Amino acid sequence: MDKLAHLKLPATVESYRRLSDNPEISALCFDDIFGMLVDAEWTSRQNKRLRRLLAQSGMPQNACVEDIDYRQDRGLDRNMIATLSECNWIANRRNLIMTGATGTGKTYLACAFGNMACRLNYTVRYYRLPRLLTDLSISKLDGSYNRYLNNLNKYHLLILDDWGLAEISASDSRDILEVIEGRANTGSTILTAQIPVQNWYQLFADPTLADACLDRLVHNAYTMEIEGPSMRKVMAEKETTGQKDE
Repeated sequence: MDKLAHLKLPATVESYRRLSDNPEISALCFDDIFGMLVDAEWTSRQNKRLRRLLAQSGMPQNACVEDIDYRQDRGLDRNMIATLSECNWIANRRNLIMTGATGTGKTYLACAFGNMACRLNYTVRYYRLPRLLTDLSISKLDGSYNRYLNNLNKYHLLILDDWGLAEISASDSRDILEVIEGRANTGSTILTAQIPVQNWYQLFADPTLADACLDRLVHNAYTMEIEGPSMRKVMAEKETTGQKDE
């Protein structure tokens, strides 16, 4: 037991203790018992890795694809979501674009796919685009710009929420291009926006940079258009109705 603890196998130690206290364990063969010990350690390490991946992702919502609301007026395709949930598009370094009015659940869906990616051992990082652009501007001042970009390239999946809330300046366009270009052969990106993709070109102050950014983002992406009412409003109405029923 001490040696197992010294080898940093705490789940094996705990599982051994639990099995030792079970009088029915004597009916099992050595292979079965050893398999149970290995499974306990494996599961413990996988759970720790998942918690670490979720913590470092910075995702604001604890969302899961199993909890997605498929009400008809949202226009969600179950088959497409099931396919995307397999995360082969991440392995193939493709992107995912989700558009829809505010409150329709774009952030939730992005975090749900991010959660699934973590469960499949992909590294994920979430940013609201305005916050990312601010951080990049600050990094130019303190000399950490290149290091910041290199760090972004390490993630298998980058989630950029709230794309296109305001016009994108030439300086911000160059930063976005640096992020996209650096990740072109290393990972995938999820973008959420209220504005339809066909109107993104007008967001950029510099048309040349607009062409460069959109060519790298859009032509290699799956797209989802989310419809329906604000999910925040729906949830608020449910809570109010529940309180009245009580």
